[in-house]
Amino acid sequence: IIHPKAVAKAKAGLPKANDVALASELLKAIADPTRMKILAALRAAGELCVCDIAVVVVMSESAVSHQLRLLREVNLVTPRKEGRQVFYQLSDNHVSSILNCALEHARE
Repeated sequence: IIHPKAVAKAKAGLPKANDVALASELLKAIADPTRMKILAALRAAGELCVCDIAVVVVMSESAVSHQLRLLREVNLVTPRKEGRQVFYQLSDNHVSSILNCALEHARE
């Protein structure tokens, strides 16, 4: 039995297709364990250079740079160049909130 009122309410609450696609890409980027570690490190430290992130997550600098490029593409991190070094930080408080919610939910 279909419940027309419930269906109408659910349809009215659906986000726009473009918003769903963008949110899905964002969640895919966060879903990778390495990228989650990078985001958590940036959340804790505030800002880190590629070489520092590589030490924290025990990866090569080139591998970290590749992961950071993916995180930049979905606007999860922002770079700041200082000479030859690039420092990264979370793009905004939303990223920290998403990370906190995901980790909190996993702990329950």
